[in-house]
Amino acid sequence: MRADRLVTMSRTPDSAVRTYIEQHRVAFLGDLADWLRIPSVSAQPDHAHDVRRSADWLATRLKETGFPTAEVWQTAGAPAVFAEWPSEEPGAPTVLVYGHHDVQPAAREDGWDSDPFEPVVRDNRLYARGAADDKGQVFFHTLGVRAHLAATGRTTPAVNLKLLIEGEEESGSPHFRAIVEEHAARLAADAVIVSDTGMWSEDTPTVCTGMRGLAECEIRLHGPDQDIHSGSFGGAVPNPATAAARLVAALHDEHARVAVPGFYDGVVELTDRERELFAELPFDEQRWLRTAKSYAALGEAGHTTLERIWARPTAEVNGIGGGYQGPGSKTIIPSSAMVKLSFRLVAGQDPDHIEQAVRAWAADQVPAGIRHEITFAPATRPCLTPLDHPALQSVVRSMGRAFGKPVRFTREGGSGPAADLQEVLGAPVLFLGISVPSDGWHAPNEKVELELLLKGVETTAYLWGDLAENWRHAP
Repeated sequence: MRADRLVTMSRTPDSAVRTYIEQHRVAFLGDLADWLRIPSVSAQPDHAHDVRRSADWLATRLKETGFPTAEVWQTAGAPAVFAEWPSEEPGAPTVLVYGHHDVQPAAREDGWDSDPFEPVVRDNRLYARGAADDKGQVFFHTLGVRAHLAATGRTTPAVNLKLLIEGEEESGSPHFRAIVEEHAARLAADAVIVSDTGMWSEDTPTVCTGMRGLAECEIRLHGPDQDIHSGSFGGAVPNPATAAARLVAALHDEHARVAVPGFYDGVVELTDRERELFAELPFDEQRWLRTAKSYAALGEAGHTTLERIWARPTAEVNGIGGGYQGPGSKTIIPSSAMVKLSFRLVAGQDPDHIEQAVRAWAADQVPAGIRHEITFAPATRPCLTPLDHPALQSVVRSMGRAFGKPVRFTREGGSGPAADLQEVLGAPVLFLGISVPSDGWHAPNEKVELELLLKGVETTAYLWGDLAENWRHAP
């Protein structure tokens, strides 16, 4: 299909989609329960075999779903799964779905009401480790594409559909970028759908439009070659613990803005419309503070709490230490101190630029006689999709059809590997998730609301046709 011509398709009948989903609901949930029984805990070496079993299980089920290609890709760590189902429609857009099949550690003694790897349904909720994060949200795509085919009478999806389901997300995705770079040609897509996120609430369906990036560093400060007597030498030589405190105090100005010169270079500011959309959400700050186990909101002046955690860059002190930490006193000048910092980044910020800016800022703050060294961890880039992007609008329309309600917009304050896909593949990243805050990701009694899970199925059943019908993309 040329860029100036649209694929003409009939609208997917809503009733046909819902009927198909209801007819296959029991089998779908039974298969999901089988997958949830595999304890694919990537962070624990004892479960390496289980992570591999999980990947093999998924590849087999994807082939049974109809994907002609479903492969397990080995990495230097845990395996990922790749699947592909080309469309028969000439020039159809190509969509890559991202998720992960590994899970957080879990044990009954952590506070679970039942075995975390023996799924159980209570009050129309499915309880198991991975139910929401992320096996449930990966697996709804299997029934969704089948419902799409059944309702439209097609034998292949309306889009060229690809899946990349990694096995190390819960361990920090240490090998993810490498596998994306290695297989960039096979992963090439017009858009990426990330199904590893959630909605505002059960009553407020939302689509996430962006995720912040992350840069982390540790600064070590060295003064005397050993701890020395504070009476004999105090006030006459520099103290690395004092230098660490001054460094931390200089990180922000009186308006809670990050004081590192050049930190805000390139930041994509919120539009008036985006601020209005954030303000429309039913946000209860006092309730949010209770969730945060905190007693007051504080942050960059001129921005609301939601704006601060979703759309503004931040600098946080994650740790600070140095000198004597034991009971009683020890009157010394310590020989060393350390500070751990993290920077959440938004669209327009370059992690390499941030690293150089922080290095230069720290060098200016450290007094003579204090040696310092800075170590940065690998950074995660931010990603952002404009509200008017046609692929995003397809996600919004499809979710609106499934939920029968207006769909609002959020962003993610955290960070993830989605930006690697955006950067390497050059494709916009869109978020489609149905999990809600009460699902308890990483916590005891993780669950997924079954009705919302099936709404995710329904959304994807509509989405592939909507994308093919409405998205003009470059050939």
